[in-house]
Amino acid sequence: MKRLSRTVPAPADLGVEFLGVPEGADLELDLRLESVMEGVLVTGTAHAPLRGECVRCLEPLEQDAEAEFQEMFSYPDADDRSRASADAGNDAEEEDTLRLEGDLFDLEPVLRDAVVLSLPLQPVCRDDCPGLCPDCGVQLVDEPDHGHDDAVDIRWAALQGLAGTIRDGEKDDRSGAAAGADEKQEK
Repeated sequence: MKRLSRTVPAPADLGVEFLGVPEGADLELDLRLESVMEGVLVTGTAHAPLRGECVRCLEPLEQDAEAEFQEMFSYPDADDRSRASADAGNDAEEEDTLRLEGDLFDLEPVLRDAVVLSLPLQPVCRDDCPGLCPDCGVQLVDEPDHGHDDAVDIRWAALQGLAGTIRDGEKDDRSGAAAGADEKQEK
């Protein structure tokens, strides 16, 4: 068993749409390497700075990420054993097997999976971030009493027009005309 601590530059595209690790940022790795029968078991933690934007207010966002991972890297001579298992119908398992290349292993795919899966789905600058006004885009944190009294959902605009005619007294004219038409039909 061997413990290692390394700081490496972050690879490109390590993140999601709103949040990620900047390319070249310091990625701190604490690793534990264990030799086992099948290969080397790598257990570790990655610490990385995150940059992005809040999904509510779109302000710049800076956080730190911590991702834990564990992966088995198989010895090259394990190919004979894996071929026997592949013949037995375990082709999917063969594709997912990571291999040692001499004394080296490629940790990037493992780190990418661990870091990206540890990211929040909806990153926010703070838990109670009110976001933006949906009508005009004003930061609601700057103007907590902000509002639009005359704003109407477009789906209700036709009913607002009807409500306006009722307030103007057109309802009385229509009901009187309808009553007159009812009297004519009865005669």
